[in-house]
Amino acid sequence: MGLTYRNIDLATAPDAIEALAQLRITVFREWPYLYDGDLEYERSYLRPYAKSRACIIVGAYDGDRLVGAATGTPLEDHADDLVEAAAKLSIPASDIFYCAESVLLADYRGQGAGHKFFDEREDHARRIGRDWSLFCAVERDSNHPLKPDNHRDLGSFWTRRGYQPVKDVFTTLNWKDVDEAAKSDKRLQVWLKRL
Repeated sequence: MGLTYRNIDLATAPDAIEALAQLRITVFREWPYLYDGDLEYERSYLRPYAKSRACIIVGAYDGDRLVGAATGTPLEDHADDLVEAAAKLSIPASDIFYCAESVLLADYRGQGAGHKFFDEREDHARRIGRDWSLFCAVERDSNHPLKPDNHRDLGSFWTRRGYQPVKDVFTTLNWKDVDEAAKSDKRLQVWLKRL
C-alpha cells in the first residue's frame, strides 16, 4: 500500500502539532541539517500555521501514521530574515510563496512524495495569486565529518522541478547542530521558480 496525502489544518487538528514537531526533529537531525531538535521551539514554530488561512501543510501518511509533511506560506508571513533575502530579488514579497520545508522519514523516500509535496504547494501558491515559489537549502562543507557516504544531493531534483539557486542570495538561520555545544549561524542558499 502506498502513501496517502491530505492537508493538515492545525486550527481544527491542534494535536497534529505534536506529530509534526516530532517529525521535524527526527528528519532534521539527519544530514545536511544536523539539527539538535527542541520540542518547545518546534511547537512555537508551528503555531502560526494554525492561525494562517493562506498557509498549507501537506501530510504524507502510511495508514494513520504521519511519515512526512511539507509546509508553505506567503513569504511575508514568515521570518523577517527571509523577507530581507528576498528583497535582493527585485520581486515583491507579496508575489512570492515560501516552501518552508519538506520532511520525510528515510524509509519512505523514493516513492514520489517529494514531487507531491512541491505539486501541492505550488498549486496552492497559484490559487492564492503568487507568481513565484522560493525555498532555502542549507549549505554544508563537502568535507564535513558528519556527511554520510550515501548522501544524495537534491540539487538535480530541484532543478528538474524548475528551481534555480539565486546567485549571491542567501539567508542565515541559527540552530544547534548535533555535534555543537551551542547554536551557530548556518547559511542557506535561496532557490527560486516562476510559477
